[in-house]
Amino acid sequence: MADAQPAADRRTDLVPFAEAVRAWFSISLQTFGGPAGQIAVMERELVERRRWIGHERFLHALSFCTLLPGPEAQQLAVYVGWLLNGVRGGLVAGTLFVLPGLVALLGLSAVYVAWGETAVVSGVFAAVAPAVLVVVAQAVLRVGRKALTTRLSVGIAVTAFLALGLVHVPFPLVVLAAGLVGLVAARGQPPTAAVPSRPGDVAPVVRDDTLHHVRPTRGYVARVLGVGLLAWALPMTAVVLLTGRGSVFTQQGLFFTGTALVTFGGAYAVLAFVAQRAVEVYGWLAPGEMARGLALAESTPGPLIMVVQFVAFLGAYRDPGALSPWAAGVLASLLTTWVVFVPSFVLVFLGAPFIERLRGNRTLAAALGGVTAAVVGVIAHLGVYLAVHTLADRTVVAALGPVSVELPDPRALDPVAFGHLALAAVLLLWRGWSVLRTLAACAGVGLVVALARLALA
Repeated sequence: MADAQPAADRRTDLVPFAEAVRAWFSISLQTFGGPAGQIAVMERELVERRRWIGHERFLHALSFCTLLPGPEAQQLAVYVGWLLNGVRGGLVAGTLFVLPGLVALLGLSAVYVAWGETAVVSGVFAAVAPAVLVVVAQAVLRVGRKALTTRLSVGIAVTAFLALGLVHVPFPLVVLAAGLVGLVAARGQPPTAAVPSRPGDVAPVVRDDTLHHVRPTRGYVARVLGVGLLAWALPMTAVVLLTGRGSVFTQQGLFFTGTALVTFGGAYAVLAFVAQRAVEVYGWLAPGEMARGLALAESTPGPLIMVVQFVAFLGAYRDPGALSPWAAGVLASLLTTWVVFVPSFVLVFLGAPFIERLRGNRTLAAALGGVTAAVVGVIAHLGVYLAVHTLADRTVVAALGPVSVELPDPRALDPVAFGHLALAAVLLLWRGWSVLRTLAACAGVGLVVALARLALA
C-alpha cells in the first residue's frame, strides 16, 4: 500500500501526449468570445467530442478556477491539462491557450501603431464582435444545461445575473454568497455540485478515478511556490539590471504583476483600474486608445486580459529608452504577458491537488455547486454587457451621451451589427458550423462590406 500513491502520482499520460498537444492547439485557435466562449469551446471539445473528462468533473474544476484571481478559462485549461497529462499537460494547455492571442495581438498592436485605425480593419472587427455574442449565448445554453439541475441552482444563477447587472454587486461577493447558499442548502438536500446522470449523458473514456493527482504535501507546496517565484523573478531581475528601476519595462512588469493578483471576476472587473492608471498615472496611452485595445482583444483568441499587452506595447513604443521603439514594444508585450500568466499556472498547480483531494467532501461540493450555478449568471451578464457595447452605433452613442451605454437608446442600435449577429446565429446554431469557421465567415463578410463602403465613398 505504501507504493500505491507514488504510482498514482506517476500516472500522467491518460491520453497520448502528442494527441493532447494537437487537441489543445486546436482549442487555442477557437478561444474567441471571452471566458464564456472559451469555456464553451473546451466543454464541447473535451467533454462532448473527445470525452476525455466528464461534465461533472469539468464543472468542478471550473468552479475552483472561478474563485481564483486571473483568467478563469485559461486556468481551467491548465487544470484539465494537469488532470490528463500531469504538470507538462497543464503547461502545454495553458501556454497554447495564450499563444495565438499573444501573436495576433502583438501583430495588431504593431499595425495600430504603424497605420492606426483603418476602415478595412474596423470593418472586419465590426463583423466579428456580433458573432462573439452568439458564441456567448451558446456557452450559456451549454453550461446552464449541465449546471442548472435544481430549482435552487436556477435561482442562484438568476440572482447572480441580477446582482451583477442591476445592483452592481462586486463579483467576489456574488461568488461568496453563492457558495454560502450552497453550504446552507446542503444540510437539507444533496450537494448542488452533484450533477445527476441523464439519458443524453455519455460516460467519459477516461475514468474519474484514473485522472492525475498528487499528494499535496508541504514539500510539493514549497516546490511549486519556489519554481513559480523563480520564473517570475528571473526575467524581472534581468529587466531591472538592463533597463533600470525607473524604466517603463520595470514599471509595467511590477504593475501588471499586481494586476494579475487582483483580477477577481475576470478582466472586466479590473479594466477600469488598469485604464485609469495606464492613462492618468503612467501616460502609456491616450484615453480613447484603451477602448480600441479592448476591441482588439475581444476580436482575437485568448483571454480578454491580453488587452494589457496592447497597453504595454504602446507605452514602451512611445518611451523606448535606449532601445528602438519596435524592439521596446515587443519586449514590453512579452514581459507583460509573462508576468500576467505566471501566477495563473502557480495558483492552479498549487490548489488543484487540494481541490482534488477534497472532491468527495460534501461541504466543498455544495459550496462549489453554488459557485457553478452563479457562473451561469455571470456568463449571461457578460453576454448582455457585450451586447450593449457591440450592437450600438458608437457615433450615435457618443451623440446621445453616456447613459445610452448602460440603458441603450433604440436610436443607438446598429442595423449592420444585427445583420452580422443574425448571420453568426444561422451558421453556428442552425447550420452547426464550428466557432472558428463561423468567425472566419463573419470576418470575410465584414471585409467585403468595408471594401464596398470604400468603393462607394
